[in-house]
Amino acid sequence: MSPTTFYEQIRSNFKQPKLLVIEDGPGHGTLIAKAMQQWLPEVTLIYTNQPEQAIHLLQEWNTQEWELPKLILQDLFLPTREDGWNALRQIKALPAACNRIPVVVLSPSSQRSDVEEAYQQGIASYVIKPADLKGWLRYFMALRTYWWETATLPPVQFSV
Repeated sequence: MSPTTFYEQIRSNFKQPKLLVIEDGPGHGTLIAKAMQQWLPEVTLIYTNQPEQAIHLLQEWNTQEWELPKLILQDLFLPTREDGWNALRQIKALPAACNRIPVVVLSPSSQRSDVEEAYQQGIASYVIKPADLKGWLRYFMALRTYWWETATLPPVQFSV
């Protein structure tokens, strides 16, 4: 990849960048916000602790390309595992502009069945939640490197 193409990709990923975080744990929400402030200061954090609100926002943004997040981080336990699965199914059932946004599941669970189920439901990545700020800082450094500087994020495609 030529340097010009590489930097064009980064600029594209950072064009009006938003990250939707669906996390019902206030402690994790605070750690996420602090880590984002350090590693992704140019990204707008849209935080909700209620999956219903996240679905509502995505439905509102469905026809507003400039409002859609580039990535969704979703807790698996909202507050229960079943609530997390329901939220993920609802996101994946949304129209194409929203259901193609990569979803990264955050979970305290390392159970093989949770990991397998999450990928079967169409997630982009499964991450076991860090326990402290130092862990979240490492996570967001890697998130920035991979999702914003390495991966090419999908373009928004509205269905008419």
